[in-house]
Amino acid sequence: MKKYFREISVAVALGLLLLVLAIFAPDFFKPTQLLTILTAAAPVLLAACGVALVIMCRQIDISIGSQFALCSIFAGMAAGHGLPMPLVMLLAIFSGALFGAINGAFVAGLGLPSIVVTLATMVTWREALRWWREGEFVRDLPGSFQWFGFSQSTGQIVLLAVAGVVFLILVFALKHVSGGRFVYAVGSDAEAARLAGINPRLVTFCVFVLMGALTGLAALLNAIRFPDVDPKTGTGLELQAIAAAVVGGVAISGGRGKLWGVLAGVLLLACIAPALVFLRAEPQWERAIQGSIILLAVAADGWRSRKGKI
Repeated sequence: MKKYFREISVAVALGLLLLVLAIFAPDFFKPTQLLTILTAAAPVLLAACGVALVIMCRQIDISIGSQFALCSIFAGMAAGHGLPMPLVMLLAIFSGALFGAINGAFVAGLGLPSIVVTLATMVTWREALRWWREGEFVRDLPGSFQWFGFSQSTGQIVLLAVAGVVFLILVFALKHVSGGRFVYAVGSDAEAARLAGINPRLVTFCVFVLMGALTGLAALLNAIRFPDVDPKTGTGLELQAIAAAVVGGVAISGGRGKLWGVLAGVLLLACIAPALVFLRAEPQWERAIQGSIILLAVAADGWRSRKGKI
């Protein structure tokens, strides 16, 4: 119980929020409303899982929003040029992995601080996209792009299924595959991991590449929800993803965290905005509530770390 205190706390907070909504705003639980919330949260979940892996490795990546926007544009343009959807998906994943590899090369290869590298690439990718597209949407997409060519309800289910399968694969790999254990080892103590025969630089590089690939897939799953692709998409995603990971129990100091907690964190944060609408509260409270939740999560993590040293 104590080992999973943060994950259980987030799940309890989510349960209490849903209980309040069940009492005061039962319309929140209409199937179409819940499906819309889950569909919007699914791409964030994949991005947050990627960020969580990077944080577990004692790194950070704040360029995820810019990567997300570029991958969305690439996917939309590829679909507009007539590429079949399987190739569009591969292109989105590959382009995201490439962006992750660039970050990983600077961080793992040259030993530069990840916060500095990803801040630089965040600005570079976003400004390059602004210069390239000048705010122009990608329009005239084929019918096979939006919702994968299905109806909206079927497309939402397919989107959730894809995100769910990928999430379960990540959960399994992190627990049962040696590479997952390497991430925890490097995040806990890179030097000890090296002495145990693990290559910390290679693990760090691979984690950034995997995060980029997940970002590319998340970008595609988000883009298919709309008839056009907005070049400004992904703005603020870095805050959402990092917040979901930290709230879900991923230690900002690295080496600890569970993806199930990230799932609970994503769902909790995703429910705040629609909950405010249904409870007829001012929508500007969303950021304040999110910030308070993040602060409490970080404070709890710091308190537990300090208590463990006493």
